[in-house]
Amino acid sequence: MQDPVLKFVDCPDDHGGHRMAYWQWGDPACGHVVLCVHGLTRQGRDFDTLAKALRKAAGAAVCVVCPDVVGRGHSDWLKNPAQYQILQYASDMMVLMRVLQPERLDWVGTSMGGLIGLAIAGGPAVPTVAPIRRLVLNDVGPTLEWSALQRIGQYVGQFGVYDSAEQAAAALWAIAQGFGPHTPAQWLALSLPNLRPLPDGSGRLTLHYDPALAEPFKAATPDDVASGEAALWQLYDQIKASTLLIRGADSDLLSPATAVAMTWRGPKARLVELEGVGHAPTFVAQNQTQLVLDFLLD
Repeated sequence: MQDPVLKFVDCPDDHGGHRMAYWQWGDPACGHVVLCVHGLTRQGRDFDTLAKALRKAAGAAVCVVCPDVVGRGHSDWLKNPAQYQILQYASDMMVLMRVLQPERLDWVGTSMGGLIGLAIAGGPAVPTVAPIRRLVLNDVGPTLEWSALQRIGQYVGQFGVYDSAEQAAAALWAIAQGFGPHTPAQWLALSLPNLRPLPDGSGRLTLHYDPALAEPFKAATPDDVASGEAALWQLYDQIKASTLLIRGADSDLLSPATAVAMTWRGPKARLVELEGVGHAPTFVAQNQTQLVLDFLLD
């Protein structure tokens, strides 16, 4: 199957703007766009397996678009790290959606990517942008467990230098076992796009995101999280999109109580729990990809 095309879109900010990269599988002129948005320190190629499955199932009738959220992958780094926030990310996605102009828009969001989708789907309608029709929230909700945020904060922005991709993949696996079982080949494939060569020409590798994105994340307090939680529930209660909530049964970020509350509030999400997985499912396993295909393509 053909590889995705790397494209860029110019997005505004308070310091002259930045470019956001995105990976495009297919032609958005087909009318049906599935926007897949990754987690905190990841990038758009996380969705390669899912994108290939969607294209195989629907062919030219669907276009899958996977952004590198600003500060990650091939996107620019922000001049002001304080702007690494959901508000900026949602603004960037609105710019991208105006460029794509889909007639039918679906959203798959993992962790942070789910929060961005929640904010857009629950926000006011924008006449120039198609509303989100179907929303997949992957192991995330309006209430985030503080202990899990503390765990994540221990590794965000902590960069290593690696002599090989295999060494780097092993280091990443040490902090990502919540993603669930993967073969060595699957994990290496997920890890490679998260790496970049050092500019010194040594051939050594490091991680492919701006370490400064850890600054606003680590500056957050329990009071900040509680305040954000109230706002996120308000947005969630306003969502009109048909919503699928996927929870890793061992997740420490999305509690069972929050997941259940999401089934009777707002869009009354359909909840599916995946055994043997924590935070967060990667949509590499066939049963996980099929779950999303069945929801988006029925």
